Amino acid sequence: MSAAAIFEPLALGPLTVKNRVLRSSVAGRFDNYDGSGTPVRVNWDLRFARGGVGAIISSNAPVHARGAIVPGYAHIDSDESIPFWRELGKRVREAGCPYILQIVHAGRERIMPFPQWDRALSSSSKPEPLNGFPSQAMTGREIEEVVEMFAQAARRAQEAGLDGVEVAGANGMLPTQFLSSAINDRTDEYGGPLENRARFGLEVVRAIRDAVGKDFCVGYKISVQEKLNELLPWLPEGNSLEESLQTCRWLEEAGVDYLHVSAGGGFPHPRNPAGEFPASQVVKTYDTTLSSGRYTFRNYLTFRTPPLARAFGWWWTRPHRNVDVEGINLADSRAVKQVVSIPVLVTGGFQTASVIARAIERGDCDGVTIARPLVANPDLVRHFEQGLDRAPRPCTYCNKCLFSFIEHPLACYEEARFDSREEMLREALAVYEAAAA
Repeated sequence: MSAAAIFEPLALGPLTVKNRVLRSSVAGRFDNYDGSGTPVRVNWDLRFARGGVGAIISSNAPVHARGAIVPGYAHIDSDESIPFWRELGKRVREAGCPYILQIVHAGRERIMPFPQWDRALSSSSKPEPLNGFPSQAMTGREIEEVVEMFAQAARRAQEAGLDGVEVAGANGMLPTQFLSSAINDRTDEYGGPLENRARFGLEVVRAIRDAVGKDFCVGYKISVQEKLNELLPWLPEGNSLEESLQTCRWLEEAGVDYLHVSAGGGFPHPRNPAGEFPASQVVKTYDTTLSSGRYTFRNYLTFRTPPLARAFGWWWTRPHRNVDVEGINLADSRAVKQVVSIPVLVTGGFQTASVIARAIERGDCDGVTIARPLVANPDLVRHFEQGLDRAPRPCTYCNKCLFSFIEHPLACYEEARFDSREEMLREALAVYEAAAA
């Protein structure tokens, strides 16, 4: 099959990208603890821009420090952050690539504790279910303040000359916590029926659109399938497919230029990232969280006890055992495309040109976003341009990259993909060396 469909331009509202392969939101802890950006972050994004992707969706940029997922990610929470993002966007565009800033408030979906706040803000006071990090239900005033934070973050991105923003409304982030029937237990106008649960995300989109006008690209990432019970079977499943599709209709009406389809009502989730569960890698990160969550010690013992770790790994792979990791969310994106008229992007392990082209030509999606396979092969699109269907050493979906970034630079740690361990480590550290050069 021809890969020509991949290299057709795609209009995302006022923004046109040169091809249908975008880098998804992925990065390590490359910035300072206070949320200020560094040259390492710039170099990280440049490697993908130079690799030929149609656009970069940034790693999550918190709209407030309390909404950070983990320390070490550059914030967009004050006007003082604008010069950094302006310089980063300028460098990426010089490499021929638009830059879309993903703006986030994680709510209770934190990976590490923060000393400033014992409890995370959320739609509910129920603790985050995997690690048991505490949270508190937001007041009406706090909701208004966070909505305005998103609007101001988008305004800063526009002033920085970036090409658009994407609201992180998937994978358990704060908009998910409001939208989810499995998480949101409120009894006010933000809880109960779908229209109320969707209110927070829609208010965020409308406030952003008011702040930036119609000539600035605004996207929204959404988990069409939450399936919280696929990770922890005692949890409810979450929103139905029809509820998610109705929310997508409302998001289009509210003014988003594209939808970005993902899966999972929290992170990590067996559908995101689908693939292996590297328990031996995960357990090494728990020394930083043991005292912070209600369930962290339970998880630590599970992951370091071989029979329990094997059982958890079996459970993790169960939802996608009989389906391909690559394109795991295509059925969801196809369903979304049938109910909206704006472009639909989808993530899910893509790394094969024929798979991507076929999905676009079938009408399953308008483009794909890639994280792990680009971490493994930042020049993946160049391979497609040369006529290859895959990179010579493709991603193995071992997930060692995403489960080691808390303590180590984000990189591919699958030794089998390298000629030696030394080569693997040189590649992992290259982002620092190039930034210092």
